[in-house]
Formats: sequence, structure tokens, C-alpha cells
Amino acid sequence: MLALVLCFILIINAGSAIAQNVEYVSSTLWTGVNDVEVVGDYAYCAFVNGLVVLDVSDSASPTFVSRLYLQGGGNGIDIDSNYAYLADGSSGLQIIDISDPAEPTRFGGYDTPGDAWGILVSGDYAYVADGYSGLQIIDINNPAEPMWVGGCDTPGHALDVFVSGDYAFLADWDSGLQIIDISDPADPTRVGDYDTPNWAEGVFVSADYAFVANYRSGLQIIDISDPAQPNWVGYYDTPGQTRGVFISGDYAYVADGSWGLQIIDISDPAQPGWVGGYDTPGYAWGAFVSSHYAYVADRYSGLQIIDISDPAQPNWAGDYDTPGWPRGVFVSGNYAYVADVLSGLQVIDISYPGEPTWVGGYDTPGDAWGIF
Repeated sequence: MLALVLCFILIINAGSAIAQNVEYVSSTLWTGVNDVEVVGDYAYCAFVNGLVVLDVSDSASPTFVSRLYLQGGGNGIDIDSNYAYLADGSSGLQIIDISDPAEPTRFGGYDTPGDAWGILVSGDYAYVADGYSGLQIIDINNPAEPMWVGGCDTPGHALDVFVSGDYAFLADWDSGLQIIDISDPADPTRVGDYDTPNWAEGVFVSADYAFVANYRSGLQIIDISDPAQPNWVGYYDTPGQTRGVFISGDYAYVADGSWGLQIIDISDPAQPGWVGGYDTPGYAWGAFVSSHYAYVADRYSGLQIIDISDPAQPNWAGDYDTPGWPRGVFVSGNYAYVADVLSGLQVIDISYPGEPTWVGGYDTPGDAWGIF
């Protein structure tokens, strides 16, 4: 199996064959990180064997805090209040109590019918991109006893999900962008779609646009002002394999596989332009931006943290290696939460970005592919 790695990255200029203006600061190597979220001083890493928590208060020197093993690992992660929600592959949704980052504990779970790849929490519901089982909606009002509410099958393979208003937007692999009306969670209904070229792997919605990470077709931008009739607006063909995307302000931060992090100006969605990039040492799978830092789940190279306070002069700040294959990341407060395939949920303290430290982890029973 290939090792995934979590990277916290603040980046802006570069790529292997593109001129760079980046100063490296530090790194921590934990192979297998799939996703990461930062909360306060902690980074929560979903990796191949569960969850790893790192202290990232000093970005130049992240430190280990705790680890929680899960049977399969972590694909994606989302944080809400004192809970981390993991997309745990064949084990569905896993809910981890992170009120004490040093001792994360499993609180509840729901075994979805497919393979949970991506997750987003909104209100009382967890929305799961469940592979060949499409969208699954789970009531998490009582995290100890989550209950299935409804589902909507999609024509492809649901890998990522983003919720905005009454709609869920799914990156549906070979079926592009799928739009589902979730105004009635018990009866979600597919209302629109746009068949992007190649394979849709990640999606992020901002205002009237859906930004789709489209593997070998770069960043695709779709106008969703009318969800029933989405229209293509523009695209930027990144040099690598576009796996994930995070929008912050006028920039799209793209996890671009073998080309690391690519930063695209989207102030004019019809004419997106390259701003900068950073060729991470591994394989960039997911990205999360918080404050002046970009956090990247980077297969083979753990957690990388880059200061992007000056987009024209990004500086490396720190990193931390997770034990599994990082695929997704979520940042909240002083913590980064990482979905780490084979190692579940990993929590990292990032209060000092130069010295992130491991706080705790929980090894979920499946393969944690996503977190939110």
C-alpha cells in the first residue's frame, strides 16, 4: 500500500518546474495522513490507522500529543464542538470525543452501506460521501447514538461532499458534480449535475460557485446560482493530479498530487490565474487554510505548515509526520485534526506552528478517508 502523509503547508509560489519564492521552515514526517483539521493549537490528523493529535502552537516544531487507533483508518475529518467526525471507509461514520485532545475516545458511530470517503457536518446532521452508495445523511443530535435519516444514490462514486443552504454538492468521480436537495433530510433528491471532464475528487462551494478538484483536468469552476441548471464558468489546468481544494478569500488552494500545493486566483471565476505553488515532498491529497497557514495532507511527508501571511513570500513554518496515510485535515482553534488512513483520527497541537506536537489519536475500525 502506498503511504499517505499529512502536510501542513503555507504556500504560494512554485511547483517543480515553476519558479519558486519559498523559504522552508520545518517539517514533521508521519506517513499515511489523509486529512487534517486545525483547531486552536492542535492539528487533528486522519491517517491510515486512526487519529493523531499534534501540538502545532510552534509551527516550526510540531509535537506528538496523542493517538487513537481505529481498525481501518481515517479518510476524512470534520470537527464540530468537542467531537471529531471521521469518514472511516468500510466502517462508515466514526464519532470521536476530543474534549481532551490527549485522550481522544470513540463516542459513537454508524456503519454506512458503502465506503465513507468524505464528510461534512452541518447542524444536527453529518453528510457522508459514501462511495457507490452516494450521499448518506446521519442524525448526530445525540453523538452517542447517531441514526440514519436518508440517502440518495448517485450515478458515480461519491468521494467528497460540501453543504451550502438546502443543497449538498458531491464530487462523484466519473459522474462529475452532483447536486442534491437536502431541505428534507429524510428524502434527499438529486436536482442537478454537471459532468466535468475526467474524475471529480473534491468540491468546495463559495457564493454561487462550486470549485471542483478534477484529477487530471485541474480546477473546474461551475456556476450553481440555479442548482437545477449548473453551468461551467472557467477552469485552471494545474500541472499535477488535482485531488482536493479549499477556498479562502480570492484564492483556491489546490492539493495537486505530485505537484504539491497550487494557489489559484479566483477573483474572476471566468479567468482563474496561477499565483504560486509549493512542490511538497510527498503527494498532496487534501488542504485546509486557517488564518495565515495552509495545512496539507501530503502522502509520504506528514504534516507541513507554511506561513502564507504574505502570499508573495510564503515561508515554511513547520511539520509533523503522522503514522499512517494522511488524506484529510480540519483546523479548529489550536488543533489540527487529521484523517489518517489505517490510523484513524490524529490530533496535533498547532498553538506554536513552529513546533507542532502530537496530542492524541484514535484508531477507528475502518479506513478514515475524510473529516470535517
